[in-house]
Amino acid sequence: MSVGKFMFICSMGLLMNLLGSFLVKIFNLPVFLDTSGTIFIAALGGYMPGITIGFLTNLFKSFFDPIQMYFCSVSVLIAILTTYFARKGFFNDLRKALILVPMLTLLVGGCAILIEFFVETTSFLQMVGTFQLNFVENLLYEFLDKTVSIMLAFALVQKVPAPIKRSFRLLGQRQAPLSDEIRAEVYKENDLLTASLRTKMLLILMLSAFFVSFSIAVISCLLFRSATVNDRIKAVDGIVSVVLNELEPSKIDDYIKYGRDSKDYRDVEQKLYGIKNSSIEVKFLYVYRFTEEGCQVIFDINTANLTGDKPGTFIDFEPSVLKYKDDLIIGRPIPPIITDDKYGYLMTLYKPLYDNVGKCQCYAAVDFSMDTLTEYTQSFIAQLLILFAGCFVFIFVLGLWFVDNNIVMPLNTMAYCAKNVSYDNPDERKKSIERIKSLKIKTGDEIENLYAALIQSSDNISKYLESLQIAKIQVENMKVKVYAMDELANTDSLTGIRNKTAYATTIAKLDQHIEDGDAEFCIVMVDVNFLKKVNDNYGHERGNEYLINACRLVCSVFGTEHVYRIGGDEFVVVISGDKVSLCRYFVKQFQMEMDRKNTNELLEPWEKISAAVGIAFYDKEKDKSADEVFKRADALMYQNKLAMKAQRTD
Repeated sequence: MSVGKFMFICSMGLLMNLLGSFLVKIFNLPVFLDTSGTIFIAALGGYMPGITIGFLTNLFKSFFDPIQMYFCSVSVLIAILTTYFARKGFFNDLRKALILVPMLTLLVGGCAILIEFFVETTSFLQMVGTFQLNFVENLLYEFLDKTVSIMLAFALVQKVPAPIKRSFRLLGQRQAPLSDEIRAEVYKENDLLTASLRTKMLLILMLSAFFVSFSIAVISCLLFRSATVNDRIKAVDGIVSVVLNELEPSKIDDYIKYGRDSKDYRDVEQKLYGIKNSSIEVKFLYVYRFTEEGCQVIFDINTANLTGDKPGTFIDFEPSVLKYKDDLIIGRPIPPIITDDKYGYLMTLYKPLYDNVGKCQCYAAVDFSMDTLTEYTQSFIAQLLILFAGCFVFIFVLGLWFVDNNIVMPLNTMAYCAKNVSYDNPDERKKSIERIKSLKIKTGDEIENLYAALIQSSDNISKYLESLQIAKIQVENMKVKVYAMDELANTDSLTGIRNKTAYATTIAKLDQHIEDGDAEFCIVMVDVNFLKKVNDNYGHERGNEYLINACRLVCSVFGTEHVYRIGGDEFVVVISGDKVSLCRYFVKQFQMEMDRKNTNELLEPWEKISAAVGIAFYDKEKDKSADEVFKRADALMYQNKLAMKAQRTD
């Protein structure tokens, strides 16, 4: 399917949602009709296209109604549920498709009530009231809406030609379609992995998306709370300023002296009652003069639960105020104080009143309730979670789709085809290489480079094997001569490493270093176990493979330049210079690699390695020659072999 057709069908799904929503608003219909396109595309193309259409629908609608963005998580859930049942064959039969109606009705109806609660209400009682009033009515509307949407989506799915349906299922794949047989084998082999690349990448994707979402949510909450607290401070500051406007600095002493016996005092107190009662969030209002003796009451407005202290009374400093005692006594402003104690969750703002010579006569204070801040914060967090839920799923599914089509599937199919190349039979080998070429992987990145390298390598191996077959006859005729030359050469014919002759030369050089007094070396003796058993049970070719695999492991750990084959199943490692200090580490690494191979159930017996190891270091105090070091290594190897035999259970 061309990109144009694909974009047209997806655009049609998005247009169905937007047009349906527009018609509902124009004609004031008792349905929504904004999910039929999502259901259609999800049933046709799967998770990624369905979720994308649902997400984009709410994104576009949010330009005109911001609350619609919160419903993107509902659209995402609709796409996921529809895709799941569509892949079970529910959209092949209208009766099965209609089974989705009650499922989607309950899902969308319940989620819609919760979203409306978190976005538009602020208390549990409001939620209960909203639930009782709207839930049943919403379910009826949703049932009608989902019935119409699913029937419309079902009709459109049936009209789409089979090739286009198949193209939608292959959406995003960067290689030729796989046969059902190969696809099943690829997934089967992937399931055998203890930690697949797909799992690791999805874990990283999930953690990254979660970390970003969590960080944004935390920062948003902190900013929201900070802004809300600042708004409260401004509100309280305004109330306290009004209180100060009602006080005469020159009359403060008279207020304390005469109290309610003074008409001026009663007039001011009446105004303070009016200020307190102007807002239900003003819990306490009072005017104090702070001295070393304590807080001297000037005005203390009664509340429904507490009677204010009389003018002139001294009370102790509150614990939250005590640290500002010195500032309050000399009349300095102090910052707002937020407390959560027996009086409730309050913000207290003290503001000084100065006379005409700049002397502080008293402080006006208001205790402002912060309960609404908690409610607003909880509601804000819930709204963020709802918003991020839809965005998180959208990003995750998009990442999953990309990882599967651009990384995991190409790598798995290449691995499967490479593993199943038959090199023994020329005809089968040719078919295997053609199968690799038929993958046609086009990711445009390093994976495509790897695919090209695999094809090139397969061709080179095929040509090499053909040449090897031709050369085999010639090799047979020259076998005796080659054997004699190999005996004289320094390279072992089977393993390709240096042989006993080369080892003798190295030993001679070490003896010279010992004589010169600058020798520093160690010798590791490696004796391969079970060679006879492999030869007897699987043949000498497997025995040779067993030795070659053992040699490769020794070389990979110690370095090829240090390894010699001095006997049928005996290898010697000679390390000198700076690497001597690492030799024990190399031995441990070699033993760990052997253990890893021996516990790998996927390996054949000749691919597993068992060997006894002995290591000896040159000691200038007691070693007169390199051969003495070798003998110690050989003896320690033999002890290790005996220990390994004692542990064997086979």
